[in-house]
Amino acid sequence: MKAIIFSAGKGERMRPLTLTTPKPLLVAGGKPLIVWHLERLAAAGFDEVVINTSWLGDQFEPALGDGSRWGLRLHFVDEGAVPLETGGGIFNALPLLGDAPFLVVNGDVWTDVDFARLPRAPAGDAHLVLVDNPVQHPRGDFILHADGRVSDVGDAPRLTYAGVGIFRSTILNGWREVIGPTEGAAATPPQFGLAPMMRHAMKQGRVTGQHHDGRWTDVGTPERLAALDRELSRTL
Repeated sequence: MKAIIFSAGKGERMRPLTLTTPKPLLVAGGKPLIVWHLERLAAAGFDEVVINTSWLGDQFEPALGDGSRWGLRLHFVDEGAVPLETGGGIFNALPLLGDAPFLVVNGDVWTDVDFARLPRAPAGDAHLVLVDNPVQHPRGDFILHADGRVSDVGDAPRLTYAGVGIFRSTILNGWREVIGPTEGAAATPPQFGLAPMMRHAMKQGRVTGQHHDGRWTDVGTPERLAALDRELSRTL
């Protein structure tokens, strides 16, 4: 099974650290954030990983090599000077991802989610991992219903999307109509977010999910990176 690790963002909230190092290559617990993902992907039986890059993207291949040290095959996809966002990143990587379901994981999160315990294929277009709302995001993102469906409408308590999920390429079906006429959508390759496509699929009942009550950190600021580093140094 294949995976894509989103690694193209500029990491502006993480400055000044990301002025010289792309966020997924920042170190916590003695290794780059992205290496934690690669190790867990390899342990879960994944064999190919796409890494989309943009900001300081020339640092990834020298740092990670071809992936053989983890038993993986890495594919680096350079998006150019302007990141294509999450939806555009998947669209641009589809020739490498292929037609089978694939795992998506944000390069700037740390988590102990066991990728091997996720479904190999979603029932619909996507299966999302949701976590308890962190302090910096108290309102959450989506509602996880008792039957496993995920929705964006209703008054029930919300959970936060962990930046981890199993997707089919069909999540992008009709993307032009969903995104509408924007400058990014008109570009080649297109630039657009994945969130509108997920919400569109939710309206059709084509998104499921599960709650992860283990460890998860959105490593979005230098302070949260330092806190994660201290935690990992104590516990691992």
